[in-house]
Amino acid sequence: MTTHSLPPAFSNGSTAVVTGAASGIGFAVASRLLGMGLKVALADLGGEALDAAGRALAGAGEVMVVPTDVSSPEDVERLRDRVLAEWGFVSVLMNNAASGHNPGLPWENAAGWQALLDTNLMGVLHGVQAFVPAMLAQDRPGIVINTGSKQGITSPPGNFAYNLSKAGVRSYTESLAHALREAAGERISAHLLIPGFTFTGMTGRPEKPAAAWSAEHVADFMLDRIAQGDFYILCPDNDVDRATDEKRMRWAMDDIIENRPALSRWHPSHAAAFAAFMAE
Repeated sequence: MTTHSLPPAFSNGSTAVVTGAASGIGFAVASRLLGMGLKVALADLGGEALDAAGRALAGAGEVMVVPTDVSSPEDVERLRDRVLAEWGFVSVLMNNAASGHNPGLPWENAAGWQALLDTNLMGVLHGVQAFVPAMLAQDRPGIVINTGSKQGITSPPGNFAYNLSKAGVRSYTESLAHALREAAGERISAHLLIPGFTFTGMTGRPEKPAAAWSAEHVADFMLDRIAQGDFYILCPDNDVDRATDEKRMRWAMDDIIENRPALSRWHPSHAAAFAAFMAE
């Protein structure tokens, strides 16, 4: 747990809403917040996984379990209405729910692309648009954390739709941070969580790979970096350090500046240059 001073939104008796809370990073963050004395609403798709998460955390503090499909604005508004009706205010909002399914190439499976974007990108918008007006009106400290991905920055080949969704989350959260600063000064802040390789259900593996961080490790790192004032919470893992991430991201941004081919890191004519750059 962080030894730094967290913002007042995390004080004992505050309230939190975490989407995607049935497992992985969402569950780990919810557990940490309960341990800090916050009341926590666990939001995820209804079913045994969410029910089990509620049972597992029931003894850790005051927990509210709310089945929620974040792709539905009506579901997210019902989540907000229940939290406000029972607790009266929201201190921490973590828009974390996401799908990792791969709908395929950019020119195929339009319905699959739409479904992923509805959860990963629109789910974040639905959370912000439902909760932030209430957070602005309640005149209390607040914080919004949106879960992005390094794939939303470097766009590696593979799951193109996931990359698009997380690139949107990054841009949206940057805009949100600026707009909140203009609207509320320092009272409400926004932060972008950028996990590294993390062992969650999305990895599709029965056991944690040695290179991966645990979800609990990500939760602790996130709280520590928020305490230090970071907007971009760039997580390393057991295989990739921050310096490596920074160089990969710098190369990606230089594709524009240097007018290189798209995703030149994986382009045959630039492979040697990229390898030399990383070796410097």
